[in-house]
Amino acid sequence: MLCPGSRSGSLATAAGLLASSGSLQLNTAVDERSAAFLALGLATAGGTGVAVVTTSGTAVANLLPAVIEADRSSQPLLLITADRPIRLKQCGANQTVNQEDFLRPACRWCGVGAPEGLHAMASSAVLELAALAWSQAHGLNQGVDRAADQAAAGPVHLNLPVEEPIHAPLQEHQPLLDAVLARDEASLFPLLPSTTQTNPDAPRLDPSRPGVVIAGPWRGLAKDLTVYQQAVRSWLLCSGWPLLADPLAALPVDLPGRLQHWDLQIEQLSSPEPLQVLRLGPLPASRRLEAWLQRQAGVQVLITEGEPRHLDPLGLSQQWSGGVAAWCAKQTMDPSSLTPSPLLPSTWLKQDQAIGLWLADQLPAEGPISEPALAFQLAQLLPPGLPVMLAASSPVRDWLTWSGRAGSDRRCFSFRGASGIDGTLSLAMGLAIETGPMLLITGDIALLHDSNGWLHGQSDGPPLVVLLIDNGGGGIFQQLPIEQASPQRFDALFAMPQSVNPIALAAAHGVPGRSIAVIDDLPEALAWGLAQPGPVLLRVCTDRQADAAFRRKLRLAAQNVEAGV
Repeated sequence: MLCPGSRSGSLATAAGLLASSGSLQLNTAVDERSAAFLALGLATAGGTGVAVVTTSGTAVANLLPAVIEADRSSQPLLLITADRPIRLKQCGANQTVNQEDFLRPACRWCGVGAPEGLHAMASSAVLELAALAWSQAHGLNQGVDRAADQAAAGPVHLNLPVEEPIHAPLQEHQPLLDAVLARDEASLFPLLPSTTQTNPDAPRLDPSRPGVVIAGPWRGLAKDLTVYQQAVRSWLLCSGWPLLADPLAALPVDLPGRLQHWDLQIEQLSSPEPLQVLRLGPLPASRRLEAWLQRQAGVQVLITEGEPRHLDPLGLSQQWSGGVAAWCAKQTMDPSSLTPSPLLPSTWLKQDQAIGLWLADQLPAEGPISEPALAFQLAQLLPPGLPVMLAASSPVRDWLTWSGRAGSDRRCFSFRGASGIDGTLSLAMGLAIETGPMLLITGDIALLHDSNGWLHGQSDGPPLVVLLIDNGGGGIFQQLPIEQASPQRFDALFAMPQSVNPIALAAAHGVPGRSIAVIDDLPEALAWGLAQPGPVLLRVCTDRQADAAFRRKLRLAAQNVEAGV
């Protein structure tokens, strides 16, 4: 990703030359904040790092929100920023700030070029610096002394001082470019196995005794996902334990023992003896699950995919960072010698199936639009395998609770490492560039917060259908225990409704849009949107107050659903 600037002119020229030779995929963006989120979407979907190039000054500060999310989501991102040489530092020179420190708290590693300027570095030194940055972004230990909390993939910052003249003739770039082109990508940017040693004392669980697997959002590199999925399947087959999985867990919908509506029945799930708990990654977005876990008396083990930082805010688990595949290899998992109890899956699964049938009656495919019905029906209507990105507020929670089996039968993305609404549209654009057609479900405040993401949405832009749930402000606040005696005061302090017409705003960027009035119109609108060559906007207006009450009513009624014999 290349952003505009003068001090970064030599980097831009080099990127252009590499792109014209076919050695680099180049995207451009006028807004550094949006560009960094677009790059994060590309890196998440593709599984390898993406670089963002900016000029000096406040341009670097605009990268911070995406860097924080990349850090917490453990995704590789390489930030390359041009800077003034040392002679212009701390002397009042224009556009000179302490940018080398802006991103440091959220980066895996920070590297710098020669203080005098990039010209003072030999080509071999530049290549070594680039290779080192690449390995650090992917969480690989290549001889850098890193703190224990810097082992997972994540963002890396390279701050490169550039001396004048900053717009050198093309021929002056040629020696370094020749050195780059003379080496293949595998030798220049190797993705070697990490030499970081995992803890050999993996905590143990007994698959012959009752337990449950709780899978939170997947935080690993795309290339490792298949091995992760196979390991989870092996444990479930061996233990017979039920699975409570977040839609973001990237696990197949047909895994044995998977509960599709666990968030609606979690308070009722019980066991005659203490349950062991195998937790995978961070917790799903469910306060009810957190409360349920705090009531369990059995051993709880938390496995992360190379992430050594503490991920248990409840303080209940033993954490091991070697990954679930390595953890399973250290357990006793001989199915022929085990007699897993079928008690929990049989009783819990029957209740789960009953709730699924009940929801289909409560959330029909016709009539006025409610947000729970929208999540349920969308999941049924989307083409098989179409990926979905969920904004990190109401949409991600509604999908978990109401979308059911169809909602989990596809790759779902959301950026809940820091759970901000920053960059929502740009992230989705980046994902769609890499994955192809996909759907973004977002609220009105989140979409407006990143309206510059529409700059990536010309007719030849990524095939992204943006489904906007316009409920006149921050609908998530309507679901929180906030005093709402005065609607005007609540709106002013929390919901903050805006008067922008989202269809007109998208149209100003060349993006077509439609409004949907009732659930009945959803199939035709989706078909139209998915048939367009570039991004489109579908707007659905809902009543956040009525929907908050409807969610409470449904949850209460779900407690009384009885499983059939």
